[in-house]
Amino acid sequence: MIAPTPYAHGGPVARGRLRAEPADFRVEEVLGFEPDGQGEHAFLWIEKTGANTDWVARRLAQAAGVAPMAVGFAGLKDRHAVTRQAFTLQLAGRAEPDWNALGIEGVRVLSVARHSRKLRRGAHRGNRFEIRLREVEGDADAIGARLDAIAARGVPNYFGEQRFGREGGNVALAQAMFGGRRLPREQRGIALSAARSALFNAALARRVADASWNQPLDGEVWMLDGTHAIFGPEPWSDALARRLDALDIHPTGPMWGRGDLRSSGVVAALEREVAQAHADLAAGLEQAGLSQERRALRLRVRELRHAWTDSSVLELGFSLDSGAFATGMLRELLDWHAGAG
Repeated sequence: MIAPTPYAHGGPVARGRLRAEPADFRVEEVLGFEPDGQGEHAFLWIEKTGANTDWVARRLAQAAGVAPMAVGFAGLKDRHAVTRQAFTLQLAGRAEPDWNALGIEGVRVLSVARHSRKLRRGAHRGNRFEIRLREVEGDADAIGARLDAIAARGVPNYFGEQRFGREGGNVALAQAMFGGRRLPREQRGIALSAARSALFNAALARRVADASWNQPLDGEVWMLDGTHAIFGPEPWSDALARRLDALDIHPTGPMWGRGDLRSSGVVAALEREVAQAHADLAAGLEQAGLSQERRALRLRVRELRHAWTDSSVLELGFSLDSGAFATGMLRELLDWHAGAG
């Protein structure tokens, strides 16, 4: 059911090991704002190692004596990594816990402040990554050239494999739900997200295959880089061409739901073909009440740098906008196997 995802830069130029240990994959959330210093929410800046974001949120709620719904965070972060991110807890007159004595395995509280609002999903600007690749096999010049191309042109903005679960199981879960199976609220959200992501990846794969993922087609809807703001369709112009080349705007694809596609012409026809090829998912998303939205087809990789610490260990640093997957960049560089041993 999950569409093949072709490469945009000609396929990987190296092999290596990813996540040999959690410290090889470091993520730091970039919120784009500071806590306002007042209010009934504790604002915690936390470092977690080998821990799932939802699990940490539940443990924080337990430690503070509040309901899980009183805990907020901006984004789910990798479990097999060292990650830094913010959480809020609505204390509403409760005594402040001793945050340094939580005793949650793999969790350190780095700072505490006050904030007037609960952190909502997607509230962050992006994430910074520091990734160490081990046992790298490949020509160093070819690797450098590929990284230069990625920095200059971006990569397809695919949803990562973790969105779909083991062997695409989350998509199968969505199909079962659309067929009448009742799911708990949390599983329902996972299933809907996987179904929507699978349809987007299928549309993007079509655009990568015909080399139009970073080029204009008739009926294009554009997204401003670093935002969720969209505009178009509108006639192609030299001004749009300059903005596209500068990575200031990106073509978009459908996040499927009810209502009419905003795209038109060639783009709309392609997107309808993809939906018809996955009619069960498209219909299920519409019946679930989701509305049509858009997502950029191209992902800009910011502040990309690399360094060899020895002949087979490559360290990468880069920043991505919120909602983007680091694996979407890495797959254009190398084939990897994960874990230690």
